This record gives sequence, C-alpha cells and structure tokens, in this order.
Amino acid sequence: MKHLFMVLNRLVICLFMFLLGENLSFGQQFRAAVGKVNITPVDSQHLLGYGARKSTAVHDSIYHRIVVMDDGTQKFILVSSDICLVSPSEYDKVAKKIEEKYNVPNNNFWWSTTHTHSAPELGPPGLAEAFLGERYTHQYDTNYTAITESKLYKAVEEAISKLEPARLAVGWGESNANINRRARDIHGNTNLGLNPDIPVDRKIGIIRLEKADHSIMAIIANYAMHGTVIGGECTLISGDGPGVVSDFVESKTGATMLFINGAAGNVAPIYSTQPNAFRLKEFEALLGEKIIDANSKINGSISQIKMKTGDTIVKTARKDGLKWPGYLSNYTGKDQKGNDIVKLPIRFLNLNNDIAIWAAPLELFNEVAVEIRNKSPFEYTFFYGYTNGWLGYMLTDNEIPYGGYEPTVSPFKVGAQNDLIKSVIDYLKESKRKITGKQN
Repeated sequence: MKHLFMVLNRLVICLFMFLLGENLSFGQQFRAAVGKVNITPVDSQHLLGYGARKSTAVHDSIYHRIVVMDDGTQKFILVSSDICLVSPSEYDKVAKKIEEKYNVPNNNFWWSTTHTHSAPELGPPGLAEAFLGERYTHQYDTNYTAITESKLYKAVEEAISKLEPARLAVGWGESNANINRRARDIHGNTNLGLNPDIPVDRKIGIIRLEKADHSIMAIIANYAMHGTVIGGECTLISGDGPGVVSDFVESKTGATMLFINGAAGNVAPIYSTQPNAFRLKEFEALLGEKIIDANSKINGSISQIKMKTGDTIVKTARKDGLKWPGYLSNYTGKDQKGNDIVKLPIRFLNLNNDIAIWAAPLELFNEVAVEIRNKSPFEYTFFYGYTNGWLGYMLTDNEIPYGGYEPTVSPFKVGAQNDLIKSVIDYLKESKRKITGKQN
C-alpha cells in the first residue's frame, strides 16, 4: 500500500511538472486568434477572372479570414481573402502598413487569395497588365480597394487584441473535387478543359488551431483548385468553390476556416466554368465534408510551438519581349550577362521540427509542388499559392511545348521549374539541418 502511494505521488508530481512545463516553457506560451470581416461591395464592381465584366448581384458574401499566431517571441499573420489575385505591389503596400501598425515584418505577414473568378478587382492589375493589357482599359476602383484594405487592418488589429492560449494540430486529407485542366486532342493540341489522364494533387493539408480547452478555433485547409466553378457569363459576386466550402465547414464546426489554395495552375474543379452557380453546393460534399472528415481524424494537439520564418529569392530567366510594369521593378532585374530575369520571392514558415510551409506569388503547376513535397525532409510540407501577390503561371518544362492558355500568361522560360525546385529543396534541407543539427 505504501509503495502504491509513493508511485501515485510521483505520478502527480510528474503530471504537475509536465503541465507547468507545457504552459510556461521558457516563460513563453503559444497563443492564437482568428478574425473574419465581410468585404462584399455594396455597388457594382469589375470582376477579376475571365474577360472584362461587371457584377450585377451577389450570390454569396466574400470575406477576409485571418489567423494570428504568437509563439512568445514573434507574431505571424495569415490572411485568406475571397479575391482572385492581388499584385505584388498591392501586397507590398499592405505589408508595409502592417509592419508600421503592428510591428510584424513582411516575412511574418502572408496574404493569400482564394482565386475565385467571381470577386471584384483589388488594386492595380500588376503583371496581368503585361499579358492582358486590353482587359484593363478602365481604372480600378480605388474606393473599394481602400475600404477593403481598411477592413483588413481592423480585422488584424482585433485578432491581435484577442490572442489567447492555443494548441496546434496537423494532418492530411484527400478529396476528388479537382482534376487536371490541360485537355488535349489526338494531335496534342492543348486547351482549357478536363483531363483525367495527367497528374493532379488531391491531398488536403490541414492545420487546426484549438483553444486551451481543445475547442476548435480555426481550420486552415490547403488544397489545389481553381476558383472557376462559375463561368465567365455569370456576373454574380461569389467566393466560388473555396468560399462555399469555407462557409460550409464553418457552419458545421463553429470554427473559422481559411481556404489556402495550393498549386492550382493546371488544376480545375471537376465541375468548371458553369453558366450559373447551381453546382457550387455540390462542393460542400466533394470538398467541405472531406475537410471535416480529415480534421476529425487528427489525433492530439500541442501547445508548445516554435515558429521560424525565412525567405529566399529565386532568380530565373524572364520571357523575351515582355513589357514589365514599372511599379513591379523590384521583381525583375538582369543576370551577369545582361539578360532579363524574374526575381521570385519565396517565403517559409517552420512550425516546430515537422511542419514546413512555403509560399509563392504563383499559379504553379501541381507536379512541381508534389515533387518538392516528396523530396522535403519535413513530415508535413505544404505549398501556399497565390500568396503575397501574383507573378503569373509557372509550368513544368514538359508541358510548355504543348502550348495552350497557361504559357501565354507566364513570364518564365524553360528551366524555371528546376530553379524553383532546387532553391526550395535546398532551403528546406538547410532548415531541417539547423533544427536537428544533422546533415540531410
């Protein structure tokens, strides 16, 4: 009996020390908070995606959704906006303001767009001006842009003010809601369509944030799928597939859901460019329920989180004859031989020693992201596309000769995919080496 008492006493002491260490490790504590604000315009707006057109009504509201994380030494802000694209210059403008207002450097502020093609333009056209100049004969709506920026700042400020002790969990899911869109005829001619015979990435990367009592605070779902369920003839404002899925998951879980698009450059929803919004609801089952199911299978969460952010610039050859907008001069330059290059900014976030997230302002072909994920030394490697601006499509070298739409809106030459893969993998391996002290 005495021996049993001693064992129980030791267990109580160990449990107390564990809980104390978990909550007060190094005097720091992981905290998180969420925010959400409606950015649906009250008037007709030029819609971005497809040809030039203006909205006539609203099908579903669009939002900024925000997660703020704080590991005790630094804050990290992730924004998912129901917008098609923003220019890197628009991101730079907002990031500068975020740093001035909240002392969060741009490496720690990531602004991702869901890529819905049924949302208003936000800010200047950016690199799209170089490819589709005839589409931008009008001035973008500076008033809507200012209002939407202001709402983002306010939502970030409110989220920071609500930071509370939090826990984090991670896992994978899978959904068949997408398909490769590089359709080919018997002669190899390629057009936008549906092609079940070439690769598509159907993994869902899940990060779950919980409150201290384990109730769900937020779900961050990373999945590759163009926001093109609704076609160009429809002029309703909508978050499209990503927005409808986010609304559905929120209604079922009570948590804020951030949809972060992946390498969707050659990936469409399985029902694409529909003449109306009728098939949007089907994505609640096709993708929304798959996210909920994946989340339910994640076992355990932790409250000791260490964040590490970083960045690199991938310098790769720029397509000849491209008229580069002057206000994007920071994103181009010359190599040692005087040839034009693209300066592609890549951001990184490590969460402890098993999660690596990398982000780029790209419509990336899914095969590239999958190759990087397969070669990564981290157990969980996620790619956040359409993040911190847009610098066009990056194809695989194998797909460039087939032509089609995507090469016409790409600033990159053959070899860009290898430049990107090498740079990202080298960075991830070095990050892992620094964390573990072992050479990969």
